[in-house]
Amino acid sequence: MPVRKWNDFLFPYEQASEELKVKFRSIRTEYRLRNEYSPVEFVTGRVKEISSIIEKAKKFNMPLDRIEYEMEDITGIRIMCQFVDDIQKVVEILRNRKDMQIIYEKDYIKNVKESGYRSYHVIIKYPVNMAEGTKEILAELQIRTLAMNFWATIEHSLNYKFRHSLPDSLREKLKAAAESAFQLDQTMLEIKDDIKDAQQLFEVKSSLVSDIMNNILTLSSIGKEIESLRYQGELRKLIDEGEIQELKVLLNSTEKAIERYKK
Repeated sequence: MPVRKWNDFLFPYEQASEELKVKFRSIRTEYRLRNEYSPVEFVTGRVKEISSIIEKAKKFNMPLDRIEYEMEDITGIRIMCQFVDDIQKVVEILRNRKDMQIIYEKDYIKNVKESGYRSYHVIIKYPVNMAEGTKEILAELQIRTLAMNFWATIEHSLNYKFRHSLPDSLREKLKAAAESAFQLDQTMLEIKDDIKDAQQLFEVKSSLVSDIMNNILTLSSIGKEIESLRYQGELRKLIDEGEIQELKVLLNSTEKAIERYKK
């Protein structure tokens, strides 16, 4: 197939990748706007290279005119979670969506691959709105923890180097590393509540500092340099060791100052 034909063929997959990344990232944004914990940590996506598509089609004896119907991961999206139990929450969110159709699911967390690979795969059919109408494409969603993703990335690189013929000693070490990564996930799950509390505290504090800084800049912009410098000094003292309540008091003070000078 000429390169131009390949570019035309891959365009809806590229569009789907961009749309899906935006949609899944917005899940995290929505939770954060509600000041709630998000099961989605971050999202990445890619479209297979032409060479990888041809190589996979050859490996599985797949005719090129059948790849859009049989190759499920031309568009691939990875949804990363902090904790193992977040994965099922993400899966439930996907099951309830109306803008995509789940074809089937593969649970490699309960059914760990021989290599030690763990992840939850969801194959979807996704409609892409093109100039000439709607085109449905297949896409693979991989949902995993940060530890699972770290291990899978390393394994992928090593398989690429050794052309999927890893030495036995390296294969055993990778398998042991996969178990260590899973044990890390289990330990993090045990202290999940403490971690979430700490992260929530950090986010609240960061938001307060940002709001105070914006108010200080506003005071400076309306010519109140003395007040601006005084509040900057107070903020510097509170950034490292200040309590949330102290920051709230300072924020309230800067808001009142802006209202007073605007009048």
